[in-house]
Formats: sequence, C-alpha cells, structure tokens
Amino acid sequence: MLQLHSSTFNNNIKTEYRKAISSQTQSLRETMLRQLFAKSTAKYATFSFIQFNPHREMHSRNKKAMELIAKGWSALKEVDRVIDYCELNDKRLIPLLRAAKENFELALEADNSNTHARYWLSKLHLKYHVPGACKAVGAALLVEAADMGDKDAQYELGCRLRVENDYVQSDQQAFYYLEKAVDQLHPGALYLLGAVYLTGDCVKKDISSALWCFHRASEKGHAGAAIAYGSLLLRGAQVPECLTKFSSKRGSAAKRTKKNVDHPAGNPVEMAKEQFRIAATAGCDLGLKWLQRLEEVERLLSESNSTDGVPQSNMAVL
Repeated sequence: MLQLHSSTFNNNIKTEYRKAISSQTQSLRETMLRQLFAKSTAKYATFSFIQFNPHREMHSRNKKAMELIAKGWSALKEVDRVIDYCELNDKRLIPLLRAAKENFELALEADNSNTHARYWLSKLHLKYHVPGACKAVGAALLVEAADMGDKDAQYELGCRLRVENDYVQSDQQAFYYLEKAVDQLHPGALYLLGAVYLTGDCVKKDISSALWCFHRASEKGHAGAAIAYGSLLLRGAQVPECLTKFSSKRGSAAKRTKKNVDHPAGNPVEMAKEQFRIAATAGCDLGLKWLQRLEEVERLLSESNSTDGVPQSNMAVL
C-alpha cells in the first residue's frame, strides 16, 4: 500500500513538472513569435513606405512619361524628314502621325503635369494632318503648357499671337509670353525679342537691349542672332557695358589675356568675325558669305596700304 502511494506521488510530481516545462516552453514560444511579428511588421512598414513614397511615385510617372514622349518625338522627326518630299495628307505618314499622337496622349495620362507632353501634343494638333486633329484642342494645350512654364510653348504661343488677328491687345500678350521665354533664355525668343527692340515694334526702340538679346542667343548657337549681332557691330553699334563687364569676369586671367590679344574688345571687325563663325558653325550659309566678304575687304585694304602707304579704316570700306 505504501509502495502504491509512493508511485502515485511520483507520477503526480512528474505530471506537475511536465506542466511547468510545457508552460515555460509555451511562454518562450509566444515571446519569440511576438519578436518575429514585430520585426516582420517593421520590415513591412518600411517596405510599404518605400513602395508608396509619393516622391518615388512621381519620379516613376515622370520617367514613364518621358519615355513615351521620346517615342512620339522619334516618330514625329521621321515625319519631318520625309514630309517635304510628299503630300501633307500622304497615307504613308498616317501610321507615324498616329503613333506620335498616341504616345503623347499616353505620356499625358501617365503624368498630367508634364508640360513637354502638352506642348508636343498641341504642336501635333496645330501643324500636322494627324487623324482626329483639332485646332481648338491644340490651342488649349498650347496655352496650358505656356502657363505651366514650358519655354518652348511660351515661344510658340508668342509667335502665334503676333500674327494679325481680331483679338484685342494680341501684341501685348505676345510680348508677355516672349518675355517669359526670354527669362528662361530660349534662343528663339531672345532673337525675336531682339528684333522687336531693334525695330521698335510695340515697344520703345532700344539698340542696347537688342544687342543684349542677340548676344545671349548667339551664345546658344542661334545663327540668325549671330548674323544680326555681327552686322550691327560692323555698322558701328556700341556694345552695352553690361556685356563687356560680363565677358571680362568670365574665365581665368590667362584666358582673358589671350582672348583680348586674339579678339580685341575695341575691334568691331574681329568681334563681328567671331559672330559670323558661330553662324557658319550652325550651318548658316550667310555666315560663310560674311566671312568671305570680310576676308576680301581685308585683302583689298592690305593691297591698298602697301601701294599708297596710307592706312584706311575697315569700317569705312565696309
């Protein structure tokens, strides 16, 4: 009887021990699960923040839109390459025009704030015989792109507003958008604004402002501005002080010394030559003709000086 009682007691002890071990194991398991859950939750939260970061999402949309714009632009350039050798409504151009239109529309859907997509889509509606083209839609897109700050759209809209129409104060509106494009140093807008200041059309005539505009456009490789700038220099126009100060501050002292030796600031012929070289580099035949004319005048002057021994002014011969 005593032995039976002893075995029962031992069994009870073993049972209690197993229960204690089981409860400790369960508690440890729950602790480990909590820690794993907390770590996984933190990782998921970090991943979710990265995935739904608004700046990252905006960059992704903009990148997709630019890829679509590049595809549409390539199709449109192919149209420009062959459009001079066929009819405007040639059926062979329709697939390219339709592809360009679809890509620009998809780019605008991907990123509604993209001004380049608006500008190119407006140009497609206004200039090309694309299926479904609408002048009113093109004009609305062009105005939206210009108001959103696209410099190409501002220049295009300024040029279109300068055409005679029935709208009131169209010249003032054109001048407003041209100035906006000039603020962003658009070369075409700089050249056109320089012509406006040179002729005094709808603004007060200002040769210094015209020279400044031509100079900045010429720096960006605009051939027409370089020709206009060089021609004004040959006619004796004085370079504005702001341009001489600006050029004197650029580059190192050694470069400035070398530049002053090669192209003296007081020699308008050398300065005009530099502008005509810019135009020739841009592919303008008129720049080459001006350079040839200046070389011929210099040759005639050198021959005349060697014969008569009397120096003459280059400006007088030109």
